[in-house]
Amino acid sequence: MKPLKCVCAGAALLGSALAAQAQTAAPSPWSAGPLTFSGLMDGYYSLGFNHPASRTNQLRNFDVQANRLSLNMAKLTLEHAPDPVGVRIDLGFGRAFDIVHSSERDLAVMRNIEQVFVSVKPKQAKGFQADFGKFVTSAGAEVIGTNSNWNYSRSLLFSWAIPYYHFGLRTSMPLHKYFTAGVQLVNGWNNVRDNNSGKTVGLTGVLATSKVTWSHTYYLGPEKLDSNRGYRRLYDTTLLLTPHPKMNFYLNVDYGAERRISRGSDTWKGIAGAARFAPKNWLALSPRLEWFSDADGFATGTPQSLKEFTLTAEFKIREGILMRPEYRRDWSDRPFFDRGASTGVHKSQDTLLAGIVAYFGPKR
Repeated sequence: MKPLKCVCAGAALLGSALAAQAQTAAPSPWSAGPLTFSGLMDGYYSLGFNHPASRTNQLRNFDVQANRLSLNMAKLTLEHAPDPVGVRIDLGFGRAFDIVHSSERDLAVMRNIEQVFVSVKPKQAKGFQADFGKFVTSAGAEVIGTNSNWNYSRSLLFSWAIPYYHFGLRTSMPLHKYFTAGVQLVNGWNNVRDNNSGKTVGLTGVLATSKVTWSHTYYLGPEKLDSNRGYRRLYDTTLLLTPHPKMNFYLNVDYGAERRISRGSDTWKGIAGAARFAPKNWLALSPRLEWFSDADGFATGTPQSLKEFTLTAEFKIREGILMRPEYRRDWSDRPFFDRGASTGVHKSQDTLLAGIVAYFGPKR
């Protein structure tokens, strides 16, 4: 499936929490006329204690390179907020962009475009907004840009349970002071050029207060090549709690299934929890723990149950520059991870990583 990722629902929550913690810093204007600019550059060194001959961290997005210095991504965003018409384009390159677009290798024109869409937000429409084009998914608790997440590495749920992006129409409408709903009609999962004649429908809902944000995303549609049979469905929900400006927690749950053409269904499911503690403006600690079940091997290619623990420290070197050392352990209920130059596989994989992210823009 993967490698199968705003009015984003769960995907925007962590970025919002980080932005709230950074309000003490004066925003820097990055604009030219009606356009605002932002961007980032992100690189890392990862030490894989298994020392695999492939020099690859298995099951990872996007820190896939083991025992070498690597560029994750460099990205530039240009945006004009809808007034009532707006536009956004995210351009970039690096290993992350290669992974995101791995299912559309024949569509080279889109390989370096994370998002490109036009927005319409009529002044008399009470907050209604419609976007058309290519945009990141509304599912998930994490996003593609590293600086908008709590950890450096992405969770198993981000990597294997949900899509990266869609192409089509996305809408949102505030229905209450605390609730916003949306409907999407898209080609499918991770494709600009549809792989069949069917369409995927997405439904989103976000309940947001000052200390609690609870998002729901549901996708349903045919995803098989040249076939509209065997619908794929995904339900994703993320609960974000902010009891204190320097303390955040989230819980992310995913359940996915795709009907086989013959009989039965392939299913995958998982749960992830994380916290962020920021005792100082320059220091934060973020543990994450998750479980992911790929009972039929539909996502990872091997029927297995996976667990993952990550502990990330964040040091703000200066405004717009972050350093993140991180320890992570992945383990499976069956031998899966390569170790050394042998042909044998093992049940666990441990890594130690140091990542650095430099970013700029009006909202840092």
